[in-house]
Amino acid sequence: MTSQRFSANWFQRVRLKLRHLQLFAALDEHRNLHRAAASLNMSQPAASKLLGDLEETLGIELFDRHGRGVEPNWYGSLMIRHARMILSELEETGEELNALLAGHSGRVAIGTVMAPAVELVVPVISALTREHPNLKIAVAVETSDVLAERVHQGVMDFAIGRLPGRFDPSAFDYQEINSEELCFVCRDTHPLLRLNRPLTTADLVDTTWILQPVGSLLRDRVEALFRAEGVRPPQRVIESASPVISMAMVAETDSVTVFARALAQVFSPSGCCMILPFHKRFSVEPYGIFWLKDRPLSPGAHTVLAAVRAAAARSLRRAAPAAPCTIAPPDAGPADIKMHIETPNNHI
Repeated sequence: MTSQRFSANWFQRVRLKLRHLQLFAALDEHRNLHRAAASLNMSQPAASKLLGDLEETLGIELFDRHGRGVEPNWYGSLMIRHARMILSELEETGEELNALLAGHSGRVAIGTVMAPAVELVVPVISALTREHPNLKIAVAVETSDVLAERVHQGVMDFAIGRLPGRFDPSAFDYQEINSEELCFVCRDTHPLLRLNRPLTTADLVDTTWILQPVGSLLRDRVEALFRAEGVRPPQRVIESASPVISMAMVAETDSVTVFARALAQVFSPSGCCMILPFHKRFSVEPYGIFWLKDRPLSPGAHTVLAAVRAAAARSLRRAAPAAPCTIAPPDAGPADIKMHIETPNNHI
């Protein structure tokens, strides 16, 4: 037995080439130097020299030669096994590169405000994960200021929300999608539901509220709605920017919060919350998709972005006036009112 030892970078010392690995695999398949060389579009002398030079540099023979061809010995069998593993990994690398180029794999990070999370993002991701199971998509639901900051930092590929005024809009590509209709929600045993009529801000002023912090888009919108009707804004307010905390508080107490109607309609059939009948429709300024102009999107991000934009276009084509959210008789339909509010500190 030889006392020779191979260092960690032995393959560099012996100048192991991809052609060696291909020759090992071909010799394993054909067990004949002439046929193995032909399968690689090489001459037999060239293949014989390639193998002989490597064996001489290694200081060991890898194949036993005989009249019918060649047979790998213990060393040759080990080289063949690892050569096939390496060649297989390289083939898989090519497949993954093709998948990346086609947008079928990779990791995509996106963010969204509440309404499009339900209306656009969930259906799009559901479809994409069926079509492209190797495409990994991370989704965060945040307020627009957080989303814009993360897109600006490169943490997210793109987001669906509103661009705060503190960001230079020329740094982003932006496509407006839709406005976000809001509604008030409570638990199914809330005393206000027993009034059995469309409510006004005067009915709601003394209740306990779960609202986003002062300066946020939804908080400003609620307070502006109260002021527009000559009613002081809610005073009994528990502040939380988390939809999960808001929903939990509504489920456990006689509090009221404001949600995107699309999100509330997802939870209300399950009994988690009820949409309060209100005498007006109200919404906030339109939201859109935005991404950095100077940061090229990956193929995977392009795939997700294209799917979201296509879904948004389909949604707009299907758009029709929504049915009134009220438990009053049919002849008591609410008026349609839409307002856009500019927030004082652009915390949207």
